[in-house]
Amino acid sequence: MSDPSSIHERTDARITELEIKLSYSEDLLDTLNALVARQQQDISTLLREVSQLRQQGAEPSMAAASNVRDELPPHY
Repeated sequence: MSDPSSIHERTDARITELEIKLSYSEDLLDTLNALVARQQQDISTLLREVSQLRQQGAEPSMAAASNVRDELPPHY
């Protein structure tokens, strides 16, 4: 059989290795959470901008210029 102190050392080494992996995993999770939060802010900003652009496009002043002859360059 194996020596009990050897088993204890291997167990300690495995636990230490698992603690190191857990530490890296927690750091990665924190980084990913920050990234997702930043992306959500960007998405919210883009949605507001798209909404504003749609509202600007729906204004009546834009509808008056929809005639094709009004959009032709002056040299025609």
